[in-house]
Parts: sequence; C-alpha cells; structure tokens
Amino acid sequence: MIKGLHHNAYRCRDSEETRKFYEDFLGLQLAGALAIEESSTGRKTSVLHTFYEMDNGSYLAFFEAPDRDFEFKKQHDYDLHIALEVDREALAVMFKRGKEEGIETRGVSDHHFVESIYFRDPNGYVIELTAKLPDHDAMMDPAMNGARKIVDDWNAARGG
Repeated sequence: MIKGLHHNAYRCRDSEETRKFYEDFLGLQLAGALAIEESSTGRKTSVLHTFYEMDNGSYLAFFEAPDRDFEFKKQHDYDLHIALEVDREALAVMFKRGKEEGIETRGVSDHHFVESIYFRDPNGYVIELTAKLPDHDAMMDPAMNGARKIVDDWNAARGG
C-alpha cells in the first residue's frame, strides 16, 4: 500500500533560479541532483533533476529540460499549487520576508481549518504555506465532515 509522498516533480526554467527560491528562500535543503544524459529509451538528452527535502522526508523535485518544449505560465491557484505545512509563527515571518524580498506574496487567508499565505515561484507555480488551526483534524475527518456526501451532491447537481 501507499506509505506517503516521496516527491512531486515539476518542470523548471532554470535550476539555479529554482534552487535560490526553494533552498535560499523557503529553506528546503537541496538533497539530490541527477544529471540525465540519456533517457530510459536510449535517446540522448540533457536534463537536470533536483530534489529539495522537507522535514517529513518527502521531496519537491524539478526537471530542467531545455530540449523539451514546455509552456511556463503563471498558474492560477485552482489550476496548480502545492501547500507546504508550517507552524503559525512561520506564516508571519515568511509573509514579511516574501514582501521584503520582492516575491509575489498573498495572504493571510483563513480557510477555517488552516491559515495560508501564497507565493509565486520563479517558474510561475503557486506555493502555499499553510498552518493548521485547532479545528483542522475534525474538518479533515470524513466521519465528521460529510466529504463523500458533498462530492455526491456536487456530481448529482452536474448531472453525473
């Protein structure tokens, strides 16, 4: 069975620019890097795959693949974002730091089970830092929150 997340992988424009955001700004250690010169099918390539470690042992990973087409654009929160958990004190610190360093920074948003702030990384991805509120566990407990009924009602209203 699935034990947890090992890594999420995204494309990046420039590995060093990406490293500066994830390691220098967010504080995630660059834990690994693979220079890939040949694909698993034998095609010659030049790709750099990097991994940034989080405290729980999972990773955010990136591929710089200049020989592969990819449209980099500013993502909307609803289209693509990743939420990284921090404590509540870190939200204020990181919000201030983001503003001071000229990084697109939004928040604090109260979602009733978490509070969040949002940054945009150099690749256009939205990075959410989120801190659990006291009601978090109850609101994320399917025995208490009616999640399945909400999804069923949504699907029924859409004719599905």
